[in-house]
Amino acid sequence: PLLRNFDSKLRSFYRKLEQKGYGQGPGKIKLTVNRDNLLEDAFRKVMLLPRKQLQRSKLYVSFAGEEGLDYSGPSREFFFLISRELFNPYYGLFEYSAVDTYTVQISPLSTYVDSPHEWFRFAGRIIGLALIHHCLLDAFFTRPLYKMLLRSKCDLSDLRYEDEQFYQSLIWIKDNDITDILDLTFSIDEEIRVAQIEERELKPNGKNIAVTEKNKKEYIEKMVKWRRTIYICHICYHQSSFRGFNEVIDLRLVSVFDANELELVICGTADIDLNDWRQHTEYRGGYYDLHPAIVNFWDALGQFDNERRLRLLQFVTGTSSIPYEGFAALRGPNGPKRFCIEKWGTSDSLPRTHTCFNRLDLPAYETFNQLWEKLVIAIEETSTFGME
Repeated sequence: PLLRNFDSKLRSFYRKLEQKGYGQGPGKIKLTVNRDNLLEDAFRKVMLLPRKQLQRSKLYVSFAGEEGLDYSGPSREFFFLISRELFNPYYGLFEYSAVDTYTVQISPLSTYVDSPHEWFRFAGRIIGLALIHHCLLDAFFTRPLYKMLLRSKCDLSDLRYEDEQFYQSLIWIKDNDITDILDLTFSIDEEIRVAQIEERELKPNGKNIAVTEKNKKEYIEKMVKWRRTIYICHICYHQSSFRGFNEVIDLRLVSVFDANELELVICGTADIDLNDWRQHTEYRGGYYDLHPAIVNFWDALGQFDNERRLRLLQFVTGTSSIPYEGFAALRGPNGPKRFCIEKWGTSDSLPRTHTCFNRLDLPAYETFNQLWEKLVIAIEETSTFGME
């Protein structure tokens, strides 16, 4: 079926965690941290814990100088606060993605941070601990980082988070007839040292193989693989993050989720206020609030369950989270950017999105049933995006 039963997966995931003794005790981790020195204090104490204790022990968090028992409240607050600091680009370990200012990825400049491998290992441990103790993080990662945690393969769409210009150039090649336009071969000029360029072949004898309309799909695939390899070579800390994550939780348990679903598990879900969503939506291309296709769109969302609404939000904006202030505070690359629906395509087309601009390109489907079918297919296919 197109609609994956995320709720069922989540229940099964937590049930298996319990069956395998994750976070169940009888051992305890009593973590007392100082609010004024939260990041360094937590780092020092969490990194001293052995793997078995991380996995099996119950977690009790308290803040130095504050009375009270941990009935999950302090633990939730701890993960909320630590994630706000740890994943904040200000500290140099992470940076904002190339397409927005709220999803983060590993920063190339993190090499200048003291003990970067240990800090990324700590980050992986924090994500894993939050998962097994049912706590949410106040941080949202780019899709490639979730895929890294899952050991999943990245594709063309993932490159936009790292290098928007490079991504757009490949998209242009993909979407246009390049016959007699571009003089490309299966090779790339690669900077191996400062001011030292070396030609690298993407396949054997690649420098003598021209890129044509017929073989451009292979060329794009080779370029994606090359770009990801270069990125990971420059930022080898992915392995440290994965190591820390896997020290806390078995990869086989989380592998039931795709990258989109893992974001929902780590960042949580929220009941979406449809009135707020509709009130803060803009229209373009001839659409307006009472246009028949728009009326059908909001009627469909009214019948969606919360999981499917979150899938749609993720499909259009790139994240399943909305700001605390609501839809009025959605952001784009340069500041506030409202959810937008633009008239586009034909009734045979599937809806498409521009996540940088929170925009949904929606054909003017003639019937409610047609809109429902096309919208659901588009939402569900986002987890298996591929090049056509």
